[in-house]
Amino acid sequence: MSDHPTPPPAPPTGTEAPQPGAARKLVAALLGLTAVVTLMLCAFALPSVNGGPHKAPIGVSGPQAAARSLEKTLDGDEWDVTVYDSAEALTSAVKDREIIGGLVLAPEGIDVYTATAGAPLAGGALTAMAHSVAAEQQTKPTVHELAPFPEDDPRGAGFSAAALPLVFGGMIPAVLLARLFPGRTGLRTRLAGAVLFSLFAGTAVTAFLQWGTGSLAGDYWITALGLSLGLAALSMTFVGLEALTGMAGFGVGAAVMMLLGNPLSGLGTGPYWLPGGWAALGQLLPPGASGSLLRANAFFDGTGAGAPALVLTAWVVLGLVLILIADRRGARTVRTGAASAEPAPAAA
Repeated sequence: MSDHPTPPPAPPTGTEAPQPGAARKLVAALLGLTAVVTLMLCAFALPSVNGGPHKAPIGVSGPQAAARSLEKTLDGDEWDVTVYDSAEALTSAVKDREIIGGLVLAPEGIDVYTATAGAPLAGGALTAMAHSVAAEQQTKPTVHELAPFPEDDPRGAGFSAAALPLVFGGMIPAVLLARLFPGRTGLRTRLAGAVLFSLFAGTAVTAFLQWGTGSLAGDYWITALGLSLGLAALSMTFVGLEALTGMAGFGVGAAVMMLLGNPLSGLGTGPYWLPGGWAALGQLLPPGASGSLLRANAFFDGTGAGAPALVLTAWVVLGLVLILIADRRGARTVRTGAASAEPAPAAA
């Protein structure tokens, strides 16, 4: 009988011993994925559930007593009512995007003025409310559309479908360029690639929506440049996040744009269909600002384009700042590595 202890049996061939902490990692991963799915559901469901006109600006015109009475009746959480002296003043306000539409009271009935391309769902709610008011007066409203969607796409389906491709249009080039031109040496190439991609994709997508599906109107080149600015705001921000913080920062940025920017963009509904705070946040993110700029250029001859263009420019500047910081940090790392690699001077 040997005095040496018997060694433990080896694991069967073709199997590996379980790694310590594997169960904890699995549980953490599953909990994280569950949280992401739940957040996605909340981000997409809550704006829809709580959707409706929220302080949507409308106008009222007609005999002074009747117009003031209707103002008091309608003004509240749903509608923000302004009384105008004439129908011409009201329609000018609609075209200038000061209001989304309005009612003109006349002895023979009610005229409803809407701008469906500016606020599709809120405009529909205004028309339905006008029918209710007209029914009380035993008459029927006459609807006048001041800014419709094009005839080839009267419901604006193609325009509404552009929100998600805009987000992916900023994410995918950032990932692809990071794989093709990695590191600090490829950072300037990635920046140039993001700018050129935004220009190419902006012109191509605008051409498809305007001539392929008939979903856009207005000047093609102005609309294309606006869409290119929106794509640049997204792609350059993602390039900057990836360059400075790696895929972790890129993932955070992607989650913000997907879970907040996309459902809060108001591209298909118009911003007044979301609760006030959600609508304001959505317009400060690139998808919402891109949608507003696209709407202004395509249907309102650029009226209202200033604010979203300024927001998108700020995001482009943010992306440039992140890229510059990443470049400076990489340069310092290279200098530090070169200094540590120099041989020590020989002793005399």
